[in-house]
Amino acid sequence: MARILIAEDDPSLRSLIRVTLDTGGFEILEAADGPSALEWVRRAHPDLVFLDWQMPGMSGLDVVRALRADSGTATTRIVMVTARGRKADEAACRRAGVDDFIVKPFSPLRLLDKVLEVLGPDALLH
Repeated sequence: MARILIAEDDPSLRSLIRVTLDTGGFEILEAADGPSALEWVRRAHPDLVFLDWQMPGMSGLDVVRALRADSGTATTRIVMVTARGRKADEAACRRAGVDDFIVKPFSPLRLLDKVLEVLGPDALLH
């Protein structure tokens, strides 16, 4: 079973992502701010992180940079989830080291498709 961290400061969006991922049988972890997201990744080593760009305490980009600089978390799969959808924003995320990018708003099916793209088709198998 894949372990996924949802790092999102908006409780309603975090809940929507959780409900969507619950249909795939994943183990779900949650963080409401940047420092908590960083701690969860270091402690639980999730297979995938859905990371909001704009969070309290530490931006998503700062979280990515910290994870990439740490040999224990450098290969963590990270998908940035953000309302910032310009090409320059996506380029900034890529330079920081994210694996992929989703622009808000998004459909639940798009979220599940992204899990399959990043973790592979076996991610939905129980």
